[in-house]
Amino acid sequence: MRILLLGATGRTGRLILQHALRNGHEVHTLVRSPEKLQEQLLQTIQEPDFAKRYYLPAEEDTARWKEQLHIFTGSVLEPNDLLTALHGVDAVISAIGTDGSDTLSASTRILIPLLEQQGIQRLITIGTAGILQSRTQPELFRYQSSESKRRSTRAAEEHRSVYEQLLQSSLDWTIICPTYLPDGDYTGQYRVEKDILPEDGSRISTGDTAHFAYQQLQDRQYLRSRVGIAD
Repeated sequence: MRILLLGATGRTGRLILQHALRNGHEVHTLVRSPEKLQEQLLQTIQEPDFAKRYYLPAEEDTARWKEQLHIFTGSVLEPNDLLTALHGVDAVISAIGTDGSDTLSASTRILIPLLEQQGIQRLITIGTAGILQSRTQPELFRYQSSESKRRSTRAAEEHRSVYEQLLQSSLDWTIICPTYLPDGDYTGQYRVEKDILPEDGSRISTGDTAHFAYQQLQDRQYLRSRVGIAD
């Protein structure tokens, strides 16, 4: 499968990239700084336990990953840059974060019609638990309810905009909605639930979130759904 990965240099995106390359996918990335992405991959390959974790000699992976990865330089806010990176792909994973701007919602507004025009149906995005439904007040999003401990709702509002845009689209989308998201390795010990956060979920590692996001390329259980993920 050929994938476009957006947000490939981020905390979760870089781990999704490793899953995709490890499993033989051809990956397009659109980044502002190709040097940063290449440096991150080099650091990964040079880690002492790399060969053990990835089951192949590091030198073989180095050569194979270079062939699989296609790095496009540009901005997710430029339609022509996105269109170039989309050429020939079968699915898109977006791990674009909220950085205090409206980049996430604005880029989604550009991306959706491009995907529809190109006939690319599958879109997997990383959201936030704030846009899941509240358990105690089901008519509200979590970020609007007493379940939320965050003082600022800016990030949740950005993710809500993405969700509402996707509801109006014809795409086969899935929004993965992690709760508190510290850096951490894949453990496989996580729970997921459609539209709400698993009960008493308090955190989820970037490693487990990346693993679940990658798995959605083959799993059609959560099409056009939000999925809460927690430990």
